[in-house]
Amino acid sequence: MVEKMDGSDFLEEKNYGLLKDLRVELKDSDKEENGAFCFGFWLYLTNFSSLPCGILHQEHPDITSSVPFLLLNEKKKMMLFPVLFLHKEASMFSSLNPLTEGPSVVTQFNFPMKKWLHVECVVSQSSLQLHINGEIVGEKHLTPVLNDELHTGGMKRKVLPCIIGDNHGFHGYVHCAKLSPSALPLKNYCIKDPPLQLAIDSSSASEIEEDSDGVWIIVGGKASCRRIFSLDVILLDAFGQPVNSEMEVLASLLYADNDEPVPETNDAEAPLLTTYDGIEYASSDRGSKLIGGRASFKLKMSQLSSKCDNKLFRIRFEIPKIGTYPFLEVFSPPIRCISRSRNARTSSVTLKKLPSGVYLLNGSQSPGPDDRSSELMHGVVCEAKPSPSSKRVKLGQEKPFETFNDSFTSQRAVKECKFDAFTTAEDNITYGSNLARRPENHDGSDNFSSDLETSETTKSYLMSVPSNNNQLSDTVVFKYCLGGLSERAVLLKEIALSVREEEIAKFAEQVSLFSGCSHHRKQIMMAKRLIEEGAEAWNLISQNNHHVLWENLVSGVKEHFLKIVSCGTRSLTHQDLDLLRRISGCQELVSQENFEKMWFWLYPVAFTLSQDQINSLWSSVSPNWIEGFITKEEAESSLQGPGGFREPGTFVLRFPTSRSWPHPDAGNLVITYIGSDYAIHHRLLSLDHLYSSKERTAKPLQDMLLEEPELSRLGSIERAH
Repeated sequence: MVEKMDGSDFLEEKNYGLLKDLRVELKDSDKEENGAFCFGFWLYLTNFSSLPCGILHQEHPDITSSVPFLLLNEKKKMMLFPVLFLHKEASMFSSLNPLTEGPSVVTQFNFPMKKWLHVECVVSQSSLQLHINGEIVGEKHLTPVLNDELHTGGMKRKVLPCIIGDNHGFHGYVHCAKLSPSALPLKNYCIKDPPLQLAIDSSSASEIEEDSDGVWIIVGGKASCRRIFSLDVILLDAFGQPVNSEMEVLASLLYADNDEPVPETNDAEAPLLTTYDGIEYASSDRGSKLIGGRASFKLKMSQLSSKCDNKLFRIRFEIPKIGTYPFLEVFSPPIRCISRSRNARTSSVTLKKLPSGVYLLNGSQSPGPDDRSSELMHGVVCEAKPSPSSKRVKLGQEKPFETFNDSFTSQRAVKECKFDAFTTAEDNITYGSNLARRPENHDGSDNFSSDLETSETTKSYLMSVPSNNNQLSDTVVFKYCLGGLSERAVLLKEIALSVREEEIAKFAEQVSLFSGCSHHRKQIMMAKRLIEEGAEAWNLISQNNHHVLWENLVSGVKEHFLKIVSCGTRSLTHQDLDLLRRISGCQELVSQENFEKMWFWLYPVAFTLSQDQINSLWSSVSPNWIEGFITKEEAESSLQGPGGFREPGTFVLRFPTSRSWPHPDAGNLVITYIGSDYAIHHRLLSLDHLYSSKERTAKPLQDMLLEEPELSRLGSIERAH
């Protein structure tokens, strides 16, 4: 059996070809094989006309119409069909309508779009097997076309049907197609030379905010006003592993509605600028090198949306050296570039307390006390649902500016929390908070100050922070409620160094009273210890140096982590430390700023792990309830087996990498799981009331989780060692 693949565009430098150009001719060169073959390839589908839709079809000179070979049915399940002149059942498909009613192999999961999967079709005279990513996902026994029905000498001495990419169905790409003259799977072939894909690592983002409709908000315009925002782009293989390559990634600014390039400003400046060593370049002229599979960008936007008919933009990242492929370019969400003035807009959603002592965030209108809406999940986790309300969150930190009104001081506001629910870009989790929303509109302007201005503004109202034992003033309380995440961090640092624990506790109560919610209390209460222990750790590690080597920092971080967690049986692994390094944003040298970024994420996590309910999960080895510090992408990957998603109800626990102190959700756990719809969901596990002695339950948290109807079995995460 030999293979022939036609199409001038099919085989290129990286062996990426259009699906429609794939052509495989099957020939019976050895009668003892009886027509058996195995055909495998990497497949990337971008879009389709309508379902059901053909992927590959069979053509033969003796058959006037084409017969499907691979097809996606109306439920997005992949189907593998019998082969002409090999299986008797194949003849019925030339006239069968609908095609999906005939004998075939059908996957149990939806075939994803815009994702590489390895497809392997194993064919013999009596059976069909379909393998996805190296695992069998379906098999069908068929009736062979017997030799005596053809020629006495064996199989018919003419070509079996051609397998051809469908011209009128999907637009897609194929990588490393392989044909074998045997009905045996191509063992380990799928792990050789996997295809590549470019992605945005949103956990690395800074100075980017996200509006309720998913639009990124970036402050730009004139040189004196625009901010530097940073973002990392990663080159991954199909298994989610970073690819070492020294190629350059280029960034360009396009209109979101038509992907046309955004023009220069009236001052003849490039619309998107990149910064290297303090020098600005047009982003299209200077790329960022991939180092360890990661390209880091520091960008500025000079073109405002208001100067372009209020149009939205988006950034395209691409690798010109490889070529133009949809999987080797990645687009940011739509972007609104603004200056600095906004009008007020308010909204709110309600936080409902569940019987288990944790909270469900629900973006719908608050039900009454007797409402038993089926939309509420009566358990320990909360579903990620987008809210229709207008809000903005900081990407990477994703802190919302929520509604603040006089009703917060009412008796009802004290009893129940008014939250803005929102879905984050990095976690796709519904979160909430109870602080005041800043004024906002969408006219292309913004009143958010730069980091320098924020620092100066914070200093101006820190005059009201007492240096003695007097109670913190109402001004400080309101400044905290109205401030963004960075303002709160600066304020809490000053408070932690100026007042006693009792005053901090009173301050936490006042914030809860004025905001109408207690979910900030934990972050405020830990402020003094977080700041003092962080300063102590840095001084011990740095020995009064401005920078330390990462390898010298590691042992000190491990020691302080074990001290906080009080678990002598489990320390931080190499993979945990690698994630902390990414959070800190450092390379070989670590500055105090890098250390603080890491510490503000690590300390709330360590505090959570020190609690009895969670400490038992962390200490557990069999099963390993908390695998370690993992990203959202790693959690999702662990729930996707070679044949697609794992069984519904499979879940893993993780700490969201985008939640750092003093965010109300810093240190909380997220449950990532497979739903009954075979889709991945993320739910926030609110731990506030598990910490309360009044609401502690004798039931272990493990049992509470497994009682949830959507959760049935703990998954595992394969981590490289």
